[in-house]
Amino acid sequence: MGNSFGHLFRITTWGESHGGGVGVVVDGCPPRLALTEADIQPDLDRRRPGQSKIVTPRKESDTVQILSGTFEGKTLGTPISMWVKNEDARPEAYSEMATKFRPSHADYTYEMKYGIRNWQGGGRSSARETVGRVAAAAIAKKILRERFGVEVLAYVKQVQRIIADVNPDTVKFKDIEGNIVRCPASATADKMIRLIEKMRRAGDSVGGIVEGVARGVPVGWGEPVFDKLEADLAKAMMSLPASKAFEVGSGFGGIQLTGREHNDLFRAKAGKVQTLTNRSGGIQGGISNGETIYFRVAFKPVATVMHEQETVDVNLKNTTLKARGRHDPCVLPRAVPMVEAMTALVLVDHALRHKAQCE
Repeated sequence: MGNSFGHLFRITTWGESHGGGVGVVVDGCPPRLALTEADIQPDLDRRRPGQSKIVTPRKESDTVQILSGTFEGKTLGTPISMWVKNEDARPEAYSEMATKFRPSHADYTYEMKYGIRNWQGGGRSSARETVGRVAAAAIAKKILRERFGVEVLAYVKQVQRIIADVNPDTVKFKDIEGNIVRCPASATADKMIRLIEKMRRAGDSVGGIVEGVARGVPVGWGEPVFDKLEADLAKAMMSLPASKAFEVGSGFGGIQLTGREHNDLFRAKAGKVQTLTNRSGGIQGGISNGETIYFRVAFKPVATVMHEQETVDVNLKNTTLKARGRHDPCVLPRAVPMVEAMTALVLVDHALRHKAQCE
């Protein structure tokens, strides 16, 4: 039913926005990995609502609890189940949405597909579903870091027309987390924050781009033909709420170059092959080439705006609707840990697949 992701490292998320809680089951985690809630909580804290003045004010501690799959602080190799309780649900704020479809939301399509939907905050289509992804990916990140030496990062690259100049080979986590918009270029971050605050005061929203980076990925991860590394990354990113586009390496900009200009030339040094440029984004033929993997994900402006708009109701009659509830004026700051999460889930799955087949 589309609630699971991955092959050897497989996750299944569950729960609705205003239900009792949300969570995830992780299957395929290797045994004997040191793991407690303290390994999971930091990433959930980065994803949670209410963390700054430019995100939704919903107050959730997002405290995670590991229910199974560990013993005496180590993984057993059995399914790991984790859950987070919903503490600040306010379904009454969505009562009008029980009979009216919010523009550009999943309300209409869910109703037409299933004949029933949870209208309380969007239910399963809410970004709150990503709690489970981020929790599972904290485990994936630890495996990648400790067993393969891989670092996964993401940051806000662009908000509407404001673009940051960031080097994916050298960007640091502390600089990303140095401001509330999670843009490592501080002067540009200030401009982004001012724009988002302006949109919030106007009852409107704004979109932009998150850039994802994976450093230290060895040569050979990826499974041609249909499970190419960039193909799995694309699916992972496009499964995130509000995502609308994906590009890796030079992306769409590469069409402005000739083949000679675009090619990443190989050079050997001390028995190691490197490329002089990295327009491929660290992936060639669907397989990692040892260079930094980098890509961009475009997120639309949040669909909920605090203005009356035209829509239809459940009887397919024309009407109007003014949104209520608590919403992000810009999804990007909280999308950063989500992009990191999906990157880590793809990479750890391919790491295990490569090890199983080729080592």
